[in-house]
Amino acid sequence: MLKFRAIVEYDGTAYHGWQLQKGLPTVQGAMETALARILQTPTRVHGAGRTDAGVHATGQVAHFLGQWPHPVSKLQTGCNALLPRDIVIRGLEIAEDHFHARHSARSKTYAYRVSCGVHPSPLKRLYSWHVPFQLDVDAMAQAAGYLIGSHDFGAFGSPTDGTPATVREILHARWEENPDEQELLFTIAGTGFLRYMVRTIVGTLIMVGRGRLTPTEVRLALRSLDRTRVGPTAPPNGLCLVSVKYNDK
Repeated sequence: MLKFRAIVEYDGTAYHGWQLQKGLPTVQGAMETALARILQTPTRVHGAGRTDAGVHATGQVAHFLGQWPHPVSKLQTGCNALLPRDIVIRGLEIAEDHFHARHSARSKTYAYRVSCGVHPSPLKRLYSWHVPFQLDVDAMAQAAGYLIGSHDFGAFGSPTDGTPATVREILHARWEENPDEQELLFTIAGTGFLRYMVRTIVGTLIMVGRGRLTPTEVRLALRSLDRTRVGPTAPPNGLCLVSVKYNDK
């Protein structure tokens, strides 16, 4: 039995997140269905992160076990032929026996896209949050800086399954402006994230950009662990899991 490591890209619009949910379409479910057909046996797929409904990924990592006597490239091609068009295995290789997509991960990087035009773009509506207000990006960047480091992020999210603690370490958090496209891109990397944490951070930083919160208030809210002192949870469609890093690569 071989262990395979996959890099998966998907448009999360049509799915109720990564994780299996009875009677609902999920990315994990679609992958397991495709693999069961090509490997001729039920196959469990483990992902590095359980992205929520509507969230996208360009670099989700997953692993699974299977018997496959042919070149790995043929398994990748066969899976992609069976998967829906909004899910693609971008890379596939044989992994070490000790590798685990979730438990072996050392950091994850997410990106959140904000569309700032006066009028919403039909072509961007599935992949960005339309915020038609003038935003103070410098203040947003200052507030984001207070999140870097190891903190208790209980005000920004809820614990994930099997990990009741709410302390996480943020490695970087920064905003980039693209005036030509009337867009802002927020990139954040950390050793782990709470559920809804990135989207709540984005919602809070947008409140700072609009002048509804100050950077200092964000820092105090972080220390308070009080959910009522931070901003709303940003919509899922602007969020994308960009990459997962491991010690071996």
